[in-house]
Amino acid sequence: MEERALVLGINGAQGTGKSTLARLLRRLLERVYGLRVAILSLDDLYLTAAERMRRAETIHPLLVTRGVPGTHDVDLGIRTIRALRQGKPLALPRFDKARDDRSPVAKWPRWQGPCDLVIFEGWCVGARPQRRHELDEPINGLERLEDPTGDWRYYVNRELGGHYQALFAEIDLLVMLRPETFEQVLAWREQQERRLREEVGGPQVMGPTAVRRFVMHFERLTRFIWEEMPERAHALVYLGDDHMP
Repeated sequence: MEERALVLGINGAQGTGKSTLARLLRRLLERVYGLRVAILSLDDLYLTAAERMRRAETIHPLLVTRGVPGTHDVDLGIRTIRALRQGKPLALPRFDKARDDRSPVAKWPRWQGPCDLVIFEGWCVGARPQRRHELDEPINGLERLEDPTGDWRYYVNRELGGHYQALFAEIDLLVMLRPETFEQVLAWREQQERRLREEVGGPQVMGPTAVRRFVMHFERLTRFIWEEMPERAHALVYLGDDHMP
């Protein structure tokens, strides 16, 4: 019986270095051990801008912003991981954050041949939903002002508890990166956006005020992940202010 590729999930809040870690692991495993390693980011599974706009118009306005459960193409993620496991040729999804839209399929990198390891990284990779009563009280200004009835956070939680769990069930091993504070998450996310402003530019690249509002979309689930995931993650890595474990 042919062995299937292993799937390593890397969970970490905004700016914790998930992508950097994934690239370093791939380089190490390929050069030292001769393994074939594919990287899939949850960020590359975002719905298109048009699809998110439709959800914003029909479900809740906050769904126009990419990031939370309910703004990803989960089926695309499952198909991609399973194709890699089976050694099928495919194009690996890509999302252009500077444009805030999915890259044209013609620009997606091609994968050919067998795969030994899939590194699947993302801010809520492996997350579980909260209990309904835990959603009742808003936890920040975004929720208080733009989701006073809780409809958005209830929808996000239902999505996470639904087909996202089928996607996360593909994970064999789960690594969690844990910064010290949520304020550190905000600072690191702003560093990322500053680099985008310097390197790419464009109207979709956020300034500091927009970054703070953007990060509020993730605060609830991030804090819950920090409480719930450590006991079941296969590895837990605490990060200092300098990103070092």
